[in-house]
Amino acid sequence: MSNKQTKSDVILIGAGVMSATLGSLMKELAPEWEIKVFEKLGNSGAESSNEWNNAGTGHAALCELNYTSEKPDGSMDISKAIKVNEQFQVSRQFWSYLVKSDLIRRPQEFIMPMPHMSYVQGEKNVNFLKKRYEALVNNPLFQEMEFSDEPEKLREWMPLIMDGRSSDEPTAATKIDSGTDVNFGALTRLLFDHLKDNNVDVNYQHSVENLKQASDGSWEVKVRDTANDNIEHHNARFVFIGAGGKSLHLLQKSGIPEGKNIGGFPVSGLFMACSNPEVVEQHQAKVYGKAKVGAPPMSVPHLDTRYIGNKKTLLFGPFAGFSPKFLKAGSMFDLATSVKPDNLTTMIASGAKNIPLTKYLIKQVMQSKEQRMEELREFLPNAKSEDWELVTAGQRVQVIKDTEDSGKGTLQFGTEVVSADDGSIAALLGASPGASTAVQVMLDVLEQCFPQNMKEWEPKIKEMIPSYGVSLTENPELFREIHASTARALHLEEDQEHSLDIEEKVLEKV
Repeated sequence: MSNKQTKSDVILIGAGVMSATLGSLMKELAPEWEIKVFEKLGNSGAESSNEWNNAGTGHAALCELNYTSEKPDGSMDISKAIKVNEQFQVSRQFWSYLVKSDLIRRPQEFIMPMPHMSYVQGEKNVNFLKKRYEALVNNPLFQEMEFSDEPEKLREWMPLIMDGRSSDEPTAATKIDSGTDVNFGALTRLLFDHLKDNNVDVNYQHSVENLKQASDGSWEVKVRDTANDNIEHHNARFVFIGAGGKSLHLLQKSGIPEGKNIGGFPVSGLFMACSNPEVVEQHQAKVYGKAKVGAPPMSVPHLDTRYIGNKKTLLFGPFAGFSPKFLKAGSMFDLATSVKPDNLTTMIASGAKNIPLTKYLIKQVMQSKEQRMEELREFLPNAKSEDWELVTAGQRVQVIKDTEDSGKGTLQFGTEVVSADDGSIAALLGASPGASTAVQVMLDVLEQCFPQNMKEWEPKIKEMIPSYGVSLTENPELFREIHASTARALHLEEDQEHSLDIEEKVLEKV
């Protein structure tokens, strides 16, 4: 056992895409700060950020129907779609900055162009999709979107999905070619390679066991070196908890008031993966459908072309599962130990509210492969069981909290940052849209925890993210310039000419 004690400016807990993003931002904004990272597993991007543990969609609300909703008066609410899209544009800008600065190389290792489509069946859903399209296409962020309910056009867009389908039932789709497939595991590893090259102390097989705030406001962090079974003590003036499902436990151990009355509910995901190359080659898109009535937002079915390990793959899902673990590499006691006196009534209220969700999860867990194949055949009528195998994806912890709108024990399906009033510690909870919006979420962390530094940092932030502080929806020309610029930098278009440096024009306008 060691009594080793070290001091640093920043401690990042968890080596996923969120810590990688925050660390990369900090290294640009305050290069003199000493940063330490502690990760329980043996590598970065091995849990939620891993390419097999998420959908790999660059979430920009181009195809995800749950980001738009119909209002009581029949009009379409697209506010969430706009917000998610603008956040993804922020990520694209930061990634482009890193590539153009040679801080990470070969963007095609983590991002590929991929058409995004929404696909629905039935007259009611076709009407919904058309109304959604008409609401979005007038916004500059979505103006390239196409709509069709003509079978011939749909066969052209998605031949595998239309093959063997009856022409009697109304069907429709929207398509936008500027979508992306993102390998968040590869991105995370590239970012950590960059951080290690810049003297960030990254410690794998190090599990954080406790946190305690010292009298001077800094944080004392107890860490177990699991490889050598040694205990280490570290001190930092700022701590970020980006440990996936484990974040809730560590937030509770911190004892900050902002972490009280918050619970978590774990949901695991499963995908069907196609093992037949002939089938895989017939599909080149991410196609999202509409969740069934009574199903949670996380259950939206989608058929995705993925690029994993330089290999083209086809995944369908997600199918929900249940495990009391908060991480794939977690403990069967994670759920039980997350229940505390301060969140007990919140958890009980949530249980009573979410009986339908519990029934849904039980039904999903009990499904046979053939039952899952039947769901797949609603997307692919000619799907053959021998071409598909079940893959266990990531473990997500949905936030449970008390809200003014929905009362006690409300289950949240988004990403949430919880930070101390003094800005000395912050934790990321929740999931979707998660990694796609990591840069904006981490900028929010900086704004909440380092308000005294933001004025000094703003010029550098605008150099990295030219649209910082500006609405792209309200500045369509700026959006078009930034979108074209980031597409070139990230190799998302065939024309790789860099003769026009748009960034300078953008910075002048901002």
